[in-house]
Amino acid sequence: MAGGGAAPPPKQEEMHPHPVKDQLPSVSYCITSPPPWPEAIILGFQHFIVMLGTSVLIPSALVPQMGGGNGEKARVIQTLLFVAGINTLCQSFFGTRLPAVMGGSYTVVAPTISIILASRYSNETDPHQKFLRTMRGTQGAFIIASTIQIILGFSGLWRNVVRLLSPLSAAPLIALAGFGLYELGFPGVAKCVEIGLPEIILLLIFSQYLPHVIHVAKPVFNQFSVIFTIAIVWLYAYILTVSGAYNKAPMKTQVHCRVDRSGLIGGASWISVPYPFQWGAPTFDAGECFAMMMASFVALVESTGTFIAVSRYASATMIPPSILGRGIGWQGIGTLLGAFFGTANGTAVSVENAGLLALTHVGSRRVVQISAGFMIFFSVLGKFGAIFASIPLPIFAALYCIFFAYVGACGLSFLQFCNLNSFRTKFIVGFSIFMGLSVPQYFNEYTSVAGYGPVHTGARWFNDMVNVLFSSKPFVAVLVAYFLDNTMHMRDSAVRRDRGYHWWDKFRSFKTDTRSEEFYSLPFNLNKFFPSV
Repeated sequence: MAGGGAAPPPKQEEMHPHPVKDQLPSVSYCITSPPPWPEAIILGFQHFIVMLGTSVLIPSALVPQMGGGNGEKARVIQTLLFVAGINTLCQSFFGTRLPAVMGGSYTVVAPTISIILASRYSNETDPHQKFLRTMRGTQGAFIIASTIQIILGFSGLWRNVVRLLSPLSAAPLIALAGFGLYELGFPGVAKCVEIGLPEIILLLIFSQYLPHVIHVAKPVFNQFSVIFTIAIVWLYAYILTVSGAYNKAPMKTQVHCRVDRSGLIGGASWISVPYPFQWGAPTFDAGECFAMMMASFVALVESTGTFIAVSRYASATMIPPSILGRGIGWQGIGTLLGAFFGTANGTAVSVENAGLLALTHVGSRRVVQISAGFMIFFSVLGKFGAIFASIPLPIFAALYCIFFAYVGACGLSFLQFCNLNSFRTKFIVGFSIFMGLSVPQYFNEYTSVAGYGPVHTGARWFNDMVNVLFSSKPFVAVLVAYFLDNTMHMRDSAVRRDRGYHWWDKFRSFKTDTRSEEFYSLPFNLNKFFPSV
């Protein structure tokens, strides 16, 4: 035969599948190994920049509906940053001890809008007074809503739920915690495609190609690619703005593309320290509190998936259920803190920062603690923080395209522990992910057309409770997967191995694996007083 004969047979080792790994390999700095201080500070600043997207996007959507102007919007963003910094420090010291950034939550936006549109605020003619009244209404709802996370976390109830989680049922939860946020990705890029698309392309080149083309002593391109690319595209956007490229563009285009349309720099004060009840005494409405409690529960479920993704990308072992419960309890304290200060938002694990851990290959706890310091610093020095917060949102949307994809891929990677040749495994994975995408799509489509959700009774609070549950893609996916995985064919002896349950046996208790103490034990010898089980 022409061409020099047949190809040589594959080597024996090439025929074996890739081995299963309890901890993710090839991580430059794991959870307990901090980088050198200069490197850690730059990486921490990078985490701060990434979490700004959510911190700006949510108040920018809510505050105008509440009646607030640029001054109120800037102050709410400062407060959200300040509380996020405190919550991130608390979580990294006393919660899960993972390098998880605790930021705002998209899940609670819908019930918050429901509070804003409540009839008791409709007769308020003064916009500032309406803002203050609605803000105090959200504070009351979040104060009550935080109790569900605190009780489930610290009582051990959530620990018992998580003990029945297997790699098979965790995979859809984590996958849709990332992939389920696709609406914040390219649709946001397309709002100013001449800025968003270059950010995606440059980030791909800097993080995925340049490290293999230009060989340097330190992996600077993938570790600092976010700072490099944002600086380049932000400068490009500034040049377009000052050159008059958008002078005759529609106002909507100007808001998304120009670097001087956020109104944050003018609205922010030079120095401002947020303090509890700065908007006044909270007000309470029973129905709104119930609706927000349900949203708080959904945020708890979604954060559970993101916590597991963070542990994976930090090269730690699977989180013991007791540690996860402790982290959820501290998330509840974070929600309560945000309610006291008045952020008009809850607290959840930042999915985008979990993706940044994967991009940089740096899962160090110290880096995230430094980023918390930047959050607090720039929230107090309002004008300086507003400069970074005025980065056009399509740039952040471009980052999300990569970060959310990394978190979604982390969920799929847990299928390595399962038997993918089992029809039971294929059905549970496929059906749960499909329903996790399809059911919320129906709820969201119905709401966008009708102006209200499919559940539309006379009790607005009941409507919000049900609609927020089934509008969350990760929640629906894990609800289906968790139920099927713990009920289908459980008498079959092969099922335990097929679902990967045996791989996590040694992590179901804090004391059965020595690595758990290394990664998750409390500092200052506090484990003596607050032992983990």
